[in-house]
Amino acid sequence: MTIILHRRGCNDLIRRGATLTESADDVVAQFAGQFTAPAPPRPAITEPSPATSSEMTAAMGQVLERLSPTPVPIDELIRQCQMPPAIVTSVLLELELAGRLERQAGQRVALLQP
Repeated sequence: MTIILHRRGCNDLIRRGATLTESADDVVAQFAGQFTAPAPPRPAITEPSPATSSEMTAAMGQVLERLSPTPVPIDELIRQCQMPPAIVTSVLLELELAGRLERQAGQRVALLQP
């Protein structure tokens, strides 16, 4: 009885137009052209305008006012300065290259004693 029911199911599928599928390639071939993937949205990329020397000098002063030998998180420093992160990180890089700043674990920075 089970065999007969099984055959009836397969015959019914064939009767309704089933397609032989033996691999993933068969599935892809069956649906080729029916679906098109939407193009992912392209975010607008804007280049930041370079900071002027007077802006960098002002930023250096603000950052130095908030730095001490006690480590401070970079994100907190950016919030306190209320300046774009790119400018603050540029100032931090300048200080680090000059040997006046130490980066520590947890995205923290500390001013080195002269």
